[in-house]
Amino acid sequence: MLQHEFWLNLEYTWLAEQIGATWLFPLFNSLHVISITLMLGALLMLDLRLAGVAARVYPYRLLSRDFLPWIWLAFSVATITGIGLFITRASAHVLNPAFQWKMLLMLMAGVNMLIFHHRSVRLAEGWDRTIPLSIRLAGIASLVLWAGVMLGGRWMGHII
Repeated sequence: MLQHEFWLNLEYTWLAEQIGATWLFPLFNSLHVISITLMLGALLMLDLRLAGVAARVYPYRLLSRDFLPWIWLAFSVATITGIGLFITRASAHVLNPAFQWKMLLMLMAGVNMLIFHHRSVRLAEGWDRTIPLSIRLAGIASLVLWAGVMLGGRWMGHII
């Protein structure tokens, strides 16, 4: 009960009310979708390269140098706008199974990225010829996890 009150109080903050009751909600929603699209488009290129499925003629280091700044910028915008959207209906979102799955899959995708980036700093030099199986699997896992995050986000409005 106390936890539910926390989420309700969050909905009644000045910021949540300003976002939820004004033109800011559709703006945040649009920016959220656009930033996710940009992030996933760039991430798709990297993950497909890691999986060895596409862009094999391009060195991984070149692709990561070009795409990672865009991925992190878009992820930052998606996170800020997502939090803004969340606080407008926090008490409903935390109970929504689709939202719960989205957050769990996003956490798993983040852990996958952290583990991958930790390994990639040390090992990426030789990847232009042969990508290790563990790295290929990390790329495939990233694709699957982020697809699940997107599906969870889409299903949120349809599951009560």
